[in-house]
Amino acid sequence: MELTSIEHIGIAVRNLEESIKFYEDILGLKCYAIEEVEDQKVKTAFFNAGQTKIELLETTDPDGPIAKFIEKRGEGIHHIAFKTDDIKSSLKELKEKNIILINDQPRKGAENLDIAFIHPKSANGVLIEICT
Repeated sequence: MELTSIEHIGIAVRNLEESIKFYEDILGLKCYAIEEVEDQKVKTAFFNAGQTKIELLETTDPDGPIAKFIEKRGEGIHHIAFKTDDIKSSLKELKEKNIILINDQPRKGAENLDIAFIHPKSANGVLIEICT
């Protein structure tokens, strides 16, 4: 499997609007997109930070995965996403290496990317997203 770059870093936040203000007013980054991903029960905001993007994630459902994450761990880094040129072959290779996957097949994520997640149990406690 060849990963070509860090696509983005996902950060779970309680309040997207307040968090956007921090990233814009304090850090000087510009939010270039806000999007709701219904099947993941999140609203996202994206910023460019050099060649890497920052994705802020706010839950749209009190039972959604981001709500549960914040309840357990508080706000903070939720996942790191790596870009690959071929997500299907990457997932196949991961399965062959007995890596625990959250998604066996790619699904649509924010910015219309094809995404899949590696379970933190297989990645030293880190939720890793593979996308293309």
